[in-house]
Amino acid sequence: MLQVGDKAPGFDLMADDGKQRRLKDFKGKTVILYFYPKDDTPGCTKEACAFRDDYSKFSKKGVILGVSLDDVKSHQKFKKKYDLPFPLLSDASATVSKAYGVYKQKSMYGRSFWGIERSTFVIGPDGKLSAIFPRVKVDGHHLDVMKVLS
Repeated sequence: MLQVGDKAPGFDLMADDGKQRRLKDFKGKTVILYFYPKDDTPGCTKEACAFRDDYSKFSKKGVILGVSLDDVKSHQKFKKKYDLPFPLLSDASATVSKAYGVYKQKSMYGRSFWGIERSTFVIGPDGKLSAIFPRVKVDGHHLDVMKVLS
């Protein structure tokens, strides 16, 4: 279980623009790494659009990266549909989601399945976790993240 102060697990994932993104590429910057279950679903859309709507404030404080298990093509459609100004990373193998402890067994309509538990990690310029938001409730979440950046 990751804790505040731990070194953030590295990642090397394909973004919606077809470029690889690595945590080490953002050394010296604050990274808001948010994990979400699925592109273009109600909660995930609301969360992404909240980060989008306050993007000018967030971009002064750090870099936003969204991560889900969806493939790059799905990310491209989602990003275009909602005009999202930040990269969406594809973790199709769930490797990074497992490293961050957000790949969990979930249940919906009596059916069990594995997926991402909505969570956000703020990684400081030193590469260490400065804030962790597990089991995120979408409403107001972006404001909670902004508070820890101030």
